[in-house]
Order: sequence, then C-alpha cells, then structure tokens
Amino acid sequence: MNYCIQCILPETRPGLVIDKQGVCSACRGHEDKERSIDWSARSKMFDSIVKRAKETSRDYDCIIPVSGGKDSWYQVIKSQLHGLKILCVSWRTPQRTAVGQKNLDQLIKKLGVDHIDFSINPDVEKRFMMASFEKKGATGIPMHMAIFAIPYRLATQLRVPLIIWGENPQLEFGGPEADRLSTELDVNWIENYGVTNQTKREDWIGINELTDADLSPYALPTPADLKIFHPNSIFLGSFFRWDSFKNFEAATEYGFSSNSSNKKTGSWEFADIDCHFISLHHFLKWHKFGFLRVFDNLSVEIRYGRISRKKAIQNLEETGLQKPCEDIERFCDFMEKPVDWFWNTTERFRNKEIWIKEKNTWKIPGFITQEWDWEKA
Repeated sequence: MNYCIQCILPETRPGLVIDKQGVCSACRGHEDKERSIDWSARSKMFDSIVKRAKETSRDYDCIIPVSGGKDSWYQVIKSQLHGLKILCVSWRTPQRTAVGQKNLDQLIKKLGVDHIDFSINPDVEKRFMMASFEKKGATGIPMHMAIFAIPYRLATQLRVPLIIWGENPQLEFGGPEADRLSTELDVNWIENYGVTNQTKREDWIGINELTDADLSPYALPTPADLKIFHPNSIFLGSFFRWDSFKNFEAATEYGFSSNSSNKKTGSWEFADIDCHFISLHHFLKWHKFGFLRVFDNLSVEIRYGRISRKKAIQNLEETGLQKPCEDIERFCDFMEKPVDWFWNTTERFRNKEIWIKEKNTWKIPGFITQEWDWEKA
C-alpha cells in the first residue's frame, strides 16, 4: 500500500492519484487553493452569478441543499450575505439523528429560510439500500442519488435559477486538475463523481422489485428538462476558500451544535452527525479500500497546518478502527435482517488485492503504521 508523503491518504482512495513526487491529488488541490486560484477573481465571478440569478428568478433566487450540518449553515449564511432569496431543500434520511434534527430546525429558525424536507417511501429506501449493499457492498448509493437528484429536480420544476452546493470534492479530497478547478456541479459531474459506484437510477430497476415509479425521487433532470429550464449549479467552495473549521465556527455563532460526546466516525465532533447510517458508508471503505473516515479528517488537518503527519499517524493509532456497532444494529433492524447478514455481506467485498490473511487474521501489508490491532479488522 502506498500513501501520500504529505498526508496519510492511500492510493486506494477512489478518485485519488499519487504523482511521481509521492504527493496525492488532494494535497495538490490544497496547493491550488493556496497558490493557483485567484480568489478575488472568483469572488467577482460569484457576484456576477448572484446578479444573474436575481435578474432571472421568480420566487426564489437559489436552492441550497442542506442537512443541518456545519457546511450547509455556512452555505446559507454566505448566500444571505449576498442578498439571495433562498429555498433550502433536504433529503430526509430514514435515520436522522436527534442532533441532526435539532441543527436543521435551528438552521431554519435562526437563519430564517423556507425549507422543503423531502421524505422517500421507507419501503423503497429499504429495498434500494438492501440492493446497493448486497450488489455493491455500499449503503450510500441511494443516499447520494437522493441528495443530488431532489434539489436538482426541484430547481428545474420550480424554475429556480441557481443551486449552491458546498465544497468541490475534487479540490478538497483529490481529483484531476481540470475537475479541481471547475466551478460547476452538473448532471455529468453527478454521474461521474456522485458516489453511486458508476450506476444510474435506471440500473436498479427490477432489483428487489424496484420499479421505475418507485425510483422516481432519485431521477436527475433529463436533457429535455434542461432544455426547458437549466439552473446554474455551482460549488460555493470554488468561489471562496473552503475551510471546515471556519465553517464550524461560523455555524456555531448562529446556534449549530456539535456531538463531542458520541463520535462515531472520524476525528471531528462536528461532522457526519446528521444520520445514523453515515457511519456505515464510511466504515465499508475499510474492507474495500483499506482506509476510514479518520484518514480524510486527519489529512485535511495536515493540509491546514493544524497537525504534523507524524502526529496524524499517532492520532490514527489512538482512534483505531471505530466499528459503528450500534449503527450496524440500527441498519439491520431497518432492513429486518440479523447482524450476521451485515458482516457476511461486508466480508464478500473485502479487497483481496490489499488484504492478506495470516494465521486467521486479516492484515494490510505496508499499512501506514505498525501500531494497529489487526484482530479487530
């Protein structure tokens, strides 16, 4: 296993490339943020986009997809400072946490926005999640399809000229240079990078008796839809320097609550706290790619200059595997399956190209640290 020499991300992270100098594309993206991107010019571009949206809007200037998390608070705050009339849109996860609901309620109340909370038939979600887990070893495919499709479709149907998303993932977490420097989140981007395992909604029709009508909430606008009305869909993080910690600080000033007493995944108490199932999405990367959410969090902190690479590895050792056992039980209850079903399915997707079995224990040769309890892997 090879790792970036600057952060702790492995070469197996989807979309990540480690160059000949040993530096990953996420770290190169941070260099773009600090050296290549003219943020003053980008800010002026955003002003022009805002002006155009206000000139062409009817009821709302923009849609902002929100979960109630720190980043969606920042997106709303920043957009309000630019005078935009906002419609917030959420996909309602079947397992929203108490703190997630509290933060979403506070966002609506404290920031004073109109809001649509879109729920999908729980039986459809159950059958779709089961299909995605059993076929792809991923629980997050329906979640990500819904997160992107629902706001995009609403924007076209309600004739809202602008959609403002959060960070550009290719800039923050690694991707080709052209995509790191892009400002637009369009349908092609969703199909390439929307965390759907290169599948489309249509690919799931007929599996677990899912019909075209069942999956209609996951449908993106068609080319015909976009010919009639094509909203401008952008990353806010492509116009203003993205910083998760500053977003957290801004959100906290307005009433956002973190979850320091119950960290399930990663090292940040203010992230991945909206849904009980998000921990599974991150945990399943361990068997398939040999890394966890904490690798992402600590690598971001290295780039921000908050910690050294050596300290990040020490933190990784102290954090360990973070098995989300309670959330796995919740997931199995939702699926009406025994917990053994989860572990047996997960095991089918263990990547034998990076894992080896020694004395009945799975290990990753060349792992970033020797101080790791492989008995729990």
